[in-house]
Amino acid sequence: MRRRVRERNLFDCDLTRDDFNQLIADCVDKSITAAREAIQKAGLSPFDIERIVFIGGPTNYKPLRDKVCQELGVEGSTEVNPMTAVAEGAAIFAESIDWTTKDNARKSSKGSLSTGGDLKLTLNYIARTPETSARVMVQSGEPIPPGCEFQIDSLDTGWTSGRVPLANGAFITVMLPKPNINIFSVSVFDAEGNPLKLAQSSIMITRTAATIEAIPASYSIGVEVLDKVGGDPSLDFLIRAGDPLPKKGKKVFKAARTLKAGSNESINIKIWEGEIEDPITDNRPIGVLKIEGDDFENGIIETGADLICEYEIDDSGTIRLEVSVPSVSGVFSAGHNFYSRQESAINYSDAAELVVNDADSTLERVKRISDVVIDPELDRLTRRLTRVRSLNPDKAQTEDTQEAMETVLESRRKLASIRKAHLKEIRQAELDDEVREFNDFARADANPTEIQSFEYQQQAAQRIIDRNEPGFEGCLRRIRSNTFRIRWRDPKYVVSYFRYYTDNPHWYRDKARFQELLKRGCGSIANRNYDELREIVYELNSIVFRDGSDDADLASDANILRG
Repeated sequence: MRRRVRERNLFDCDLTRDDFNQLIADCVDKSITAAREAIQKAGLSPFDIERIVFIGGPTNYKPLRDKVCQELGVEGSTEVNPMTAVAEGAAIFAESIDWTTKDNARKSSKGSLSTGGDLKLTLNYIARTPETSARVMVQSGEPIPPGCEFQIDSLDTGWTSGRVPLANGAFITVMLPKPNINIFSVSVFDAEGNPLKLAQSSIMITRTAATIEAIPASYSIGVEVLDKVGGDPSLDFLIRAGDPLPKKGKKVFKAARTLKAGSNESINIKIWEGEIEDPITDNRPIGVLKIEGDDFENGIIETGADLICEYEIDDSGTIRLEVSVPSVSGVFSAGHNFYSRQESAINYSDAAELVVNDADSTLERVKRISDVVIDPELDRLTRRLTRVRSLNPDKAQTEDTQEAMETVLESRRKLASIRKAHLKEIRQAELDDEVREFNDFARADANPTEIQSFEYQQQAAQRIIDRNEPGFEGCLRRIRSNTFRIRWRDPKYVVSYFRYYTDNPHWYRDKARFQELLKRGCGSIANRNYDELREIVYELNSIVFRDGSDDADLASDANILRG
């Protein structure tokens, strides 16, 4: 057997400090920008920040620390070891989790002991603290006989508090001399000094390395809802960015459609990450909880029926969702946790072409808005998205694709902010585009009813623009739908749609199904069977791999109402 010998090539090169600073400049600038955005999202200013703690080996480089502190205007701190801080923090956090619970809940910092026995008392205390002392307070729902006393002794060191008069609200401060668990014994005495029998008398207080405060949510999480049947979609938030985690809650939604037991239709509860109002699809898709007709044996979920949604979001951002429908006595869940790495982790290697495609479409929107408004941020977005478009899907590493995807999502967030600031001008431009589309490609083939419907929606949209009212997106959607229905009757348009889908094979995870539909579609064109071709186009649309998410159900329309 021939052994393979790996050769090592060593070489020396000169690298000046100026060259090194130039090489790392982009990464440092990105870190500073990210820090500024984090401070802004938290509703703070640099004046509210006491110091910057540097984490990670590269922060041992003093010029890097100096630039960050100078740019942010906040003093730096070197008292934490940057090489071990992450591991120490992870260990502290791991210790704060109760791994014996089903949902790995956080250990409670509040302790309580019900003594029972001759005198029923409740002793309340902090069970977990980084401090070297803790207070134990007496609470009693019954009168305490006069002259009674209580005492707390350390079983670890022999320390004793001595006897203290027992009264509702009385307290003893105990010392916590050692890290981890400190054990104490409680004794109660009557007016004659005789010990009273207690069913429970032991207290354990853990002295931790640090306090784990509530973790703020990095992003807002919302459910897509309609304001009315057939109305505009919006987000009903389960949690907002900055809210403390973990969080539990309940929301009541309404069914926006009727669902019969055994039918092949569904009620779709779609979850998004982000706060972009228009379009909602610019947010990051998380997943869909589907209630299907096959999920219950009897009954009907009527339009307007209550959908009671109970949710829990833990420290890591994992979302558990369960929906109760009283009208059919059913309880439904997704069968997995949204955001869990096993169920919804994005395969960045497969998503590279999609990211480039998303960058293309987002860049087109930036250009259309640039034709209407002047904003220097649009130039920055153009440069960033152009860099994403240069990504080579065949050579892109996972980290490159992930960074590109985040760039596209952040660009969409910026675009939403610009749109909000110039809403009237952008709405007018969008309406003008749809009017031209209808007049150039649909009016000649439209019947009088379709023309009348178009003109009604155009007038309604124009009134909304002039009065700065809500509802514009619904009018625009109906205009587009009307135009599409008319053009969809034209076989040439159907063929062009088929070509649009089949010219992008990277949109499909199920390659075998795509090839089958491609072959059938080409046969339908050859046989001029355009009705069959329309069905094939619908099916192609249904299996498109969207936005880097593995959840194909995201193609489903949301059909629930705000409660």
